[in-house]
Amino acid sequence: MAERQDKAALISEIRRRFEAEYLPDKSDKYDSRDVERLQQDDKWIENYLIWRHDVVDDTLKMIDESFQWRKEYTVNDLSESVLPKWLFEIGALFLHGYDKEGYKLFWFKVKHHTRDPKQQLEKKKLVAFWLEHYAKRDHGKPLTVVFDMAETGISHIDLDFVRFIVNCFTDYYPNFLTKIVIFEMPWIMNAAFKIVKGWLGPDAISMLKFTNKNDVQEYISGEYLPPHMGGTDSFKYSYPPLVDDDFQTPLCENGPITSEDEHESKEEIDADTKETAEPNEEQNLNQKKMNSIEQISKSEETDKTEIKPKNAKKALTTFKGPLLHISPAEELYFGSKETGEKKCLIVLTNVTKNIVAFKVRTTAPEKYRVKPSNSSCEPGTSLDIIVSLHGGFAASLQDRFLIMAAEMDQSSGAGVPELTQFWKEVPRTKVMEHRLRCHVVESSKPSSLTLKENAFNVPAKTNEDLHIQLTRLLQINKRLQEQIDRCLWFQQLSVVLSLLSVTVVAFCFYLAYGPRS
Repeated sequence: MAERQDKAALISEIRRRFEAEYLPDKSDKYDSRDVERLQQDDKWIENYLIWRHDVVDDTLKMIDESFQWRKEYTVNDLSESVLPKWLFEIGALFLHGYDKEGYKLFWFKVKHHTRDPKQQLEKKKLVAFWLEHYAKRDHGKPLTVVFDMAETGISHIDLDFVRFIVNCFTDYYPNFLTKIVIFEMPWIMNAAFKIVKGWLGPDAISMLKFTNKNDVQEYISGEYLPPHMGGTDSFKYSYPPLVDDDFQTPLCENGPITSEDEHESKEEIDADTKETAEPNEEQNLNQKKMNSIEQISKSEETDKTEIKPKNAKKALTTFKGPLLHISPAEELYFGSKETGEKKCLIVLTNVTKNIVAFKVRTTAPEKYRVKPSNSSCEPGTSLDIIVSLHGGFAASLQDRFLIMAAEMDQSSGAGVPELTQFWKEVPRTKVMEHRLRCHVVESSKPSSLTLKENAFNVPAKTNEDLHIQLTRLLQINKRLQEQIDRCLWFQQLSVVLSLLSVTVVAFCFYLAYGPRS
């Protein structure tokens, strides 16, 4: 609590000093949108403070430099339309996949980059575009940078461009870098990267990870590595469209919504024969969505768990978007393979006066079934989406879900043909997007909104929580042991004193009544 108060005080001091010491003389060097955001976004300032170790003067200097850079590169206005198309087509820079800790991968395919002073500014703006695009989309969640240097040589060395990328993370995007994975760096570039280490500074040098085909999977799993890096990822970069976090159609959405339901029902019936331990739960998924929560409630009553669906929804964290309120706000909690928890609930609430169409996409379409994944929500109503793992798959930290929503005209209709046509025609600027990530619960009886246990989507006890509890139990056990030892000591002392007393009494008796000579 005290730490949060200290942080809040630092944030207030940053705002006050920035407004008093920097803004009057440099207002024309800043984008007014950045200044406005600084006054409203505590998390942004907190990231600056973290990156500068809570030193206020250093933090203010970084904000000043980054704000000037952001205006120079028109960061807030960068978009696909203002950058040359060929920059995206080359495929030298893009976002794709996740590392083992669940952080997004920012790829730099060095072999596709060539030095050209005339194109340097545009290429730098492309870097800024991708970083800003991701920062706004995932609310500043850090990135892992991958320098793929396979098939590169002296002609690809561009220290000015590399320095720009490094500076983006060290000076302009605070607390935005987890690590830099360098794959198969040619020996001829050793000298060049000694210079790069000097740019990074002591704090960031530890983030450099030099890898080859044998050890790169220490940081990135094979499913997100291309074959030349020893992985199995068949992803091929292409443009257009813009690579957008690799979200694809879920498994259950292979055709019209009606056939999706039939297809899913068939799959679930097949699953019932294999998973006889959960017949009632699988049957629940064959019911209409309005009955699903009632069925869950009945199932929970048999388990003597008295939880109402209405209360369950209130317990969820909620993202409040302009079209939909989405619960949970950030994470879906699944169990590990050992726990077997395979289902989660997403609750959408339409807060507009019109019908809202929505689609659900995922980065792992082969693993998940989503029902419904393409439908609409009436004004002022809530709708439940069931997300379930398919077959023997297990959830992972790298898995993501994208919910896309757009407002429809009342006269449009919400049938399958109308929805199909609507998504073809709706402008991208009218589409609300929200992303959810997966959290894997290791506890044997998680309390998240997995449909087996209850209707809450709150995290189960983590290993850290269990460790804390175990530590407390050990401390209690130690105190009890000490009490027992003290009791035993007193008991032994009492026995000794009793024996001594008996001996004294016997001796006195002997002296008083013993034979006299």
